[in-house]
Amino acid sequence: MGSKRTLVTGCYGQLGRAVRALAERRGVAGEFDFCDIDTFDMGDPAAYGQFDWDAYGTVINCGAFTAVDAAETPEGRVSCWRANASGPSLLARTCAAHGATLVHVSSDYVFDGTRALHDEKEPLSPISVYGQSKAAGDLAVMGCPRHYILRSSWVIGDGKNFVRTMWGLSDRVAAGELAQVTVVDDQEGRLTFTDQMAAAIFHLLDAGAPFGLYDMTGSGAVRTWADIARATFEAANGNGDKVVPVTTAAYYASAKGPVAPRPEHSALDLSKLEATGFSPRDWEDELAEYLASLRAELRG
Repeated sequence: MGSKRTLVTGCYGQLGRAVRALAERRGVAGEFDFCDIDTFDMGDPAAYGQFDWDAYGTVINCGAFTAVDAAETPEGRVSCWRANASGPSLLARTCAAHGATLVHVSSDYVFDGTRALHDEKEPLSPISVYGQSKAAGDLAVMGCPRHYILRSSWVIGDGKNFVRTMWGLSDRVAAGELAQVTVVDDQEGRLTFTDQMAAAIFHLLDAGAPFGLYDMTGSGAVRTWADIARATFEAANGNGDKVVPVTTAAYYASAKGPVAPRPEHSALDLSKLEATGFSPRDWEDELAEYLASLRAELRG
């Protein structure tokens, strides 16, 4: 990554933790600085004066507002745009001024989900506040001459995530607290495990790959959220039959607050990233390993 230091924002999040872990495994963590919103609010122009930006050759932005439904509220909309659009815009301007490389993580939510497979050339078409803010952030980052944008979907890593939530629900069904669980089956995509995203980021930087936008998720079959929930229930308690598939409309029919529209199709074309020499692992293999680790953690 060069002789200069690397700054990682959003270090407490799932991806930030994965980037730190990979840096530690590679023995280069001493060349990194890590921060989160408690010490560096990247959406605040006044916060930028605390750093000597000439010391950094690379900035890896792992920070984001990801509460997609909360983003549809008046308060959430402000926070969402600050983190996902204003912050990346300020980072891009700063990195451009100091000749640094900016790495930024995007989302399948920048698309309306009408295409079965999305590639890097597809026009932006967000249908939610979260998606709109991420699209704006992408456009801002593209203004930095030295940039990598990695577009992801359905992120799973250390911390609260869909699979861990499903495991807990499986336990509640097994204990008789719940009869069954409904999960949407009309949204399709692939999981993105944060260890693979971190590895892809390091690969692009180390390989000196062409700057630009890359799709990055796990490889393999395209599934639904209900499929993933069923696999988790089976691994947890052998009760996958207690996952009842429903439409998105039916699932959110009784929601009390605003609900963000979701893309129906979230699968991303990985061929551009693979052409650089990085082949993401099959996400179902990673899911099996992750479920095994959850069993060891939660069952003792």
